Amino acid sequence: MKGFRPLWVLLMVVAVLAASTAGADSRIPLWKEQTIYVPVYSHIFSGDRSHPFNLSATLCVRNTDPRRSITVTTVKYYDSEGKEVHDYLPEPLKLAPLASVHYYVKESDTAGGFGANFIVRWEAEEEVNAPLVETVMISTRSQQGISFTTRGQVLGGE
Repeated sequence: MKGFRPLWVLLMVVAVLAASTAGADSRIPLWKEQTIYVPVYSHIFSGDRSHPFNLSATLCVRNTDPRRSITVTTVKYYDSEGKEVHDYLPEPLKLAPLASVHYYVKESDTAGGFGANFIVRWEAEEEVNAPLVETVMISTRSQQGISFTTRGQVLGGE
């Protein structure tokens, strides 16, 4: 039994060191700018005959930094062919800490097609937590309703 106790203490020390080292590497990365691709579905297909089911879409940009503002510089909507459909942001918009902004695509607006997307660009004066950029698609018809979300994919940033 005497040889067992030092081994147990050694294993505990290794476990504590491993846990503290793992926490040190889990810092959230900070950014000064990013370009984000956000998928949007203006419709999905349903039934055996692939009937389109039109959806409304809301793009939401959420500043997740509790202390610093960000500036949204671009919010552009593109169709399935990669052609710009609409520029939602004529001039840069400053978002305060923890503030959000949204942009809406009507259910009747099918110009984007199945492969529509937003390109969102933002910047900050100093490094900040990256914003959360996502779309919520929703529709109801008769007694059927559908809703889902997509998250943005960073294309680049400093």
